[in-house]
Formats: sequence, C-alpha cells, structure tokens
Amino acid sequence: MSTTHRTACILCSQNCGIHIQLDEVGQIDKITGDPAHPVSEGYLCQKATRLNYYQQQARLNSPLRRKADGSFEEVSWEVAIQEIADQLRHIRDTHGGKTIGYAGGGGQGNHLGGIYASALRTACQTPFIYSALAQEKTGNFWVHGKLFGRQNTNYAEAVAEAEYVLIIGSNPLQSHGLPKARPTINELSRDPKRTLVVIDPRETETAKKADIFLQVKAGKDAYLMAALLAVILQEDLQDKDFLANETVGFAEIRPHFMRIPISEYAAIAGIPLDKVQQVARGMAAAKTMAIRSDLGIEQSHNSTLNAYLARLLFLVTGNFGKEGTNCLHTALLPLIGHSKSPEEGGVVTPVTGMQGIGKLFPPNILPQEIDSDHPRRMRALIVESANPLSSYADIPAQRKAYAKLDLLVVIDVAMTETAQAAHYVLPAATQFEKLEATFFNLEFPKNFFHLRQPIWPPLENTLPEPEIHHRLVTAMGELPASFPVLAAIAKIDRRMPALRLLPLALAVTFAFRPRWKKYGLLVLKESLGKALPGESKTAALVWMAAHRYAKLYPKEVQRTGLNAKGYALGEALFNKIISSPSGTLISIHRHEDHANLIRHKDRKVHLAIPELLGWLDKLPEKALADADTEKAFPFNLIAGERRSYNANAILRNPEWRKVDKEGALKINPSDAEALGIQSGDWVICSSPVGSIRIIAKVTEEVPAGLLSMPHGYGLAYPGEEQPERMGALANMLTSSEDCDPLAKTPYHKQVAVKLEPLV
Repeated sequence: MSTTHRTACILCSQNCGIHIQLDEVGQIDKITGDPAHPVSEGYLCQKATRLNYYQQQARLNSPLRRKADGSFEEVSWEVAIQEIADQLRHIRDTHGGKTIGYAGGGGQGNHLGGIYASALRTACQTPFIYSALAQEKTGNFWVHGKLFGRQNTNYAEAVAEAEYVLIIGSNPLQSHGLPKARPTINELSRDPKRTLVVIDPRETETAKKADIFLQVKAGKDAYLMAALLAVILQEDLQDKDFLANETVGFAEIRPHFMRIPISEYAAIAGIPLDKVQQVARGMAAAKTMAIRSDLGIEQSHNSTLNAYLARLLFLVTGNFGKEGTNCLHTALLPLIGHSKSPEEGGVVTPVTGMQGIGKLFPPNILPQEIDSDHPRRMRALIVESANPLSSYADIPAQRKAYAKLDLLVVIDVAMTETAQAAHYVLPAATQFEKLEATFFNLEFPKNFFHLRQPIWPPLENTLPEPEIHHRLVTAMGELPASFPVLAAIAKIDRRMPALRLLPLALAVTFAFRPRWKKYGLLVLKESLGKALPGESKTAALVWMAAHRYAKLYPKEVQRTGLNAKGYALGEALFNKIISSPSGTLISIHRHEDHANLIRHKDRKVHLAIPELLGWLDKLPEKALADADTEKAFPFNLIAGERRSYNANAILRNPEWRKVDKEGALKINPSDAEALGIQSGDWVICSSPVGSIRIIAKVTEEVPAGLLSMPHGYGLAYPGEEQPERMGALANMLTSSEDCDPLAKTPYHKQVAVKLEPLV
C-alpha cells in the first residue's frame, strides 16, 4: 500500500512544499506540489519531480579513516569520534582555536545541522565559518549593514505585485529565487499595465519574456546602474519626500552621480542612451517598483559596488517599505550574524587579515589561510554538507592547500570529491531521513516556517549532523552526553508549560554550570528534545527560536490567529509550527510599521557609504584595466549558469538530468565560425589557472565574446568499477584571487578565458 508524506524540495532557496508518494516497498513513486504549503501553494518545477536521485544513490554507511597508503578503512563511530575529538583538542590547545575552520553548514534545505554545529565550533574555540553564502552574498550583507544598520537585515522583492519590475543578473524562470517564479514572471510579462525590464549579458529565458531587455556587456553592470541613477538625479526625478523623511545622506551621494557622463557609461555598458533614459524615467514614474538581483551581479566585476547601486535604484525612487516594493523582512532565526569591523575589534583571519561579514568568511581565502608558513595558519578543517573541492573557486589551489591540513573531517551523505581527500569521513542521514527545516523564510508582509518530519528512518550506521556534533563535543570533554534531571523536568514542562519549569531549571543549571551555557542548544536537544513527540528531538532549537520571535514581534505573530500573550505566545507559535506538516505562517506584518525593521537608531536608511562612493568615482580607471585583461583572454565566461537540470552541488547521481547531461558550453555563432567549431564539438577552454575539456553548443543566446557553462557538473559519482564523471568542473577555471576586493566574492560570472577546438 502506498503512503504520502508532506515535506519540501531541497534544490533551491524557495524550498517549495511537496508530497512524496512511496510505493509498497518504500521507494519514491511520485512527487507533486503541496497545495497546503502557505507560499508555494502547490507550485513545483520539473527539477523536484526527480528528487529520488538524491535519496537513492551511492550512500556512505560507515565512518571511514584514511590509512597511511591513502586508502580508507571502516571504523566504528566510537573510534572515529574519539580520534577526531582528540586531534581537535590537541590542535586547539597547541596552536589555538583560530587554527581550526568550519566549512559548509547545511545544503539548501538542511539548516538544523548547520546551526547545531555552533556547539562544535564553540568547543574548538574557532570563529571561522566558510560557507556558500560567503561565496555569493557577503557583499550584499556588508552593504545592508551600512544602509540598514545590521548585516543580517535582508529584503523581500515584491515582483508579483509591483507595477515596474527590474531583474538584474537573475533568471527566475530557471533559478527561481522568488515564490512561484514561473507563473509570477509569466503573469507579469502578459500584463499590459505592468513593465518587466531584464538586465543580463545573456538572453535568458526570463529576458525573452521582458518588455525591455538591456543586454549589458559582461561585467559592466556597475556602469549601467550608475548611468540609470545619474539620469534620475540629473533630471531631478528622485522621490524627494521619501529621501527627506526616511533617509539621511542624500546630499552626500548626489554629487557623485551628478558628474557621471551618462552617454559614456551607457556606451561602456553596451546599451543605447535612449534605452537607459527610458528605463530610468520608467522607474521614477512608476507607482511601485521592485528590483530582483542575484548572482549575475554578485559574482561579477564590481560586485559589492553592484549591490550598493542596485539598492540605491529603489531607494532614491522611494520604492522601499510600501506595498509592491522591496521591503525588509524578519526571520524566525537569522541565517547570519553581524560582524564588527576590524577597527571596532572585529575578528580577522590570521594569514590574510580578512574581516568577517555576517560572521562568515569567504572560501576564496582558504588556500592562503592553509597553505602558509604563518604560525597561526589553519591546521584543521571540518566540512559539513558541502563539497569545497568542487564548488569553491580554484580547485587546484584548494586541493594543494587541503593536502597540508593536519586534520580534514568531512560529514556528508556520499563520498564527495572533498571526502576523498579527508582524513575522516562521517556518514550523515539525508534531509529526508531526519527532522529538518530551512531558515530561508524571507517574505514580507507574511512570513512562514516549515519544519519537516522524516520520511524514512536513517540508513543504518548513519547519524544526523546534530548528533555527530554532540558526540564530538562530548568526546572533547566539554559536555555530558545526557542530562537526565533536565529531561525529566522537560517532560513535566510539556504537560504544564505555563509553569515555565524548563526555563527555570535551565537558568539554575547554567548558574551552577556556567560552562554548559555555551552549549545551550545541545542541552536543549537532550532535555526538551526528548520530551517532544516522535523523531523531533532537534526541534528543541525551534522552540527557542519561536519564543525569541514571539517576543520580538508579538503583534505580528498574533495576527496569524494566535491569541496568547507573552511566554504563552511563544509556546503557541512553537506548537503551531510542530503541528503543521505543510508549514505555517508565523507572522503578518504591516507596511506602516516597516521602519521598525531598520536597525539604525534613527530608523532611517543611511544612504552614503564612503568606501563605495570612492569606488564609484574610480569606475573610468576600472574600464581601462578590464580592456587590458580582455586582450590576453578574449572571452568572458559565465561559470555557473542555471539550466533545466542543474541546481546545486549536492546531487550525486548524474541520471537526475533528463537533458544537457554533459553541460554544454554555449558559444555565439560568429565566434564558433571564427574558431571552426560546431555544436557537438569538444573544445578546450582555458583560464589563467586551468583548463577543461567540454562539449560546445552554438547559440544566439549568448552574444559574441561571451561563453556560458553550468555549475554542478563534473562530479565523480561512484560507479561499480570507477567513478562516473559527466561534464566539466567549472572551478577548474576560476581563480581564488580573482575576486571582489572587499568581500572576496569570486568572479564566477566573469572569468577571462580563451577557447580552441580539441584536435
């Protein structure tokens, strides 16, 4: 008899609700959208329908330890945990905690493990987290800290409601990134009363739907956005009331745009002047305007400046904090923190002196932090639910550096490229074998959260990541394995939560055992967690988050239909979350209260960022430098295009892909003709750091001089005799040193390469 389970897709940040139907033997029979999900409402793209290739793959089912000859041997959990803990403790006590790093922290939909990993980092005494977010978004976070007061502020994009929509460096029809992306874009493009503008160097699927397509030259987005802002300010089209009442610093930024040569910048960007003027005037005149931007400008030249300019476009036109515009949002638990600047005493890395942004550090600097003679170089790296030797820039440099580590531990479901280089490999349960959640709840005015129950029991001899972290912390001598008294009190507390017995017991415990307070999440997991129904032990974290959220936003939580107050409201929210298998609304905000989400004391947007205004003034010099680079490597490569069957790098089985199995390199017909290349030919693509062999596809989709290839290909899937590798590894071409000077975000969308036929 078949059974149906409600859960979520894990392939992109939207985490759409799905129904997974299992057949009589417990295998996936069918996957459909969940109409009860509060945001996706039954919507599903084609990628999620083949999720069985994630669950049903070559799995790790035993801890592995590398032998002297480089091969691996199976060991027990007890042996692996104790040996790793002993080595971590030795490195910490001998060289200091800052010589230990942590990379990863959950895929697109398994964030609970990444959050519980904070306990292991505490035991190691390391502040260093290297994550995918720091490969993509830290420039945004830094800008948000300056504009809105905290680096962990973020905004929702009202693409579905706005009259005028600007999409910059994003292709929602393939990459999603906003709720129900495909019907949203299709409805927008069909509505004659609304305008869709797409800015991209490639004629993407979304660009083909646009009313206005600005095919910007690769890497020249900053010039185009600066020109748009210059038109608005030089023609005095800014929203004067909004700027006067809700911002500070406009007088400081205005002169920088008043002296921009608009026609010159339009020419550099490759856009006719009249089109630049048309779009700038359209934005300023629209009743509501929203901007959606993504990796196309976040991993390209001037990436942190791009983040600033994109936000100024909606701020100077007053399209912020009202219906149909970009609005800040809350989060049940923020994914990132806020880093102090080095001048304020913020943490910096020992070798490169890189500052943290959002409490994260960029993977680009890992090779330098490891492969160094510095006395505080990184000596140990813990990798969780990530594959740096595929997904981080400059694979050769990463491989060389990781070989120098005293200890490399990988926690994953499969024998990834990084696991193959590790000293120890610990097998984890998949996202559908454990309680899980994503903290990508990024909506306004309605926000939601989805706690997902396991569909299958964990594969024998695997463990969920929170349990792995707890065992390591215990083996390091930092914390007991269990807390029987607290667990007993927690059971009573669940029956009579109004008495607040558990919070009181925790306060007393931490008063007498202050060292345990640092590991509060693990204490909660082993006390409250044991009192929760079913396999919900790790939901103890959500209990804490629900109480925090209800305390911060009581009225907003009450608007979801919860009538309780104070502590009882937090309990009601938690109970609502754990009893809603399709997810649930956690808050309903009002636009008139939006200013309260700005974190500056004056509750105003601070427009002037001196570092970026200085960068803006130097754009003419940057244009000349870019021209010199283009002479040596004549093509610009987009290394990471989203296509119909690639999503992220966690998928292992190449049979997941129905089309484009090799991940073809797209090339313009004129370039192909000049090089004697036809569709289906194999070519060699080379950058200053490496070369790949890849199949070519000739198409008008890319302009002359631009190439495009997908990410997530070239992974080694374990076969019966030898690994099967389909496609090319994009990061054989990317350089860890070719990156944003402030955030160190790699230029994956702007790789200088040359191309030749494979003879």
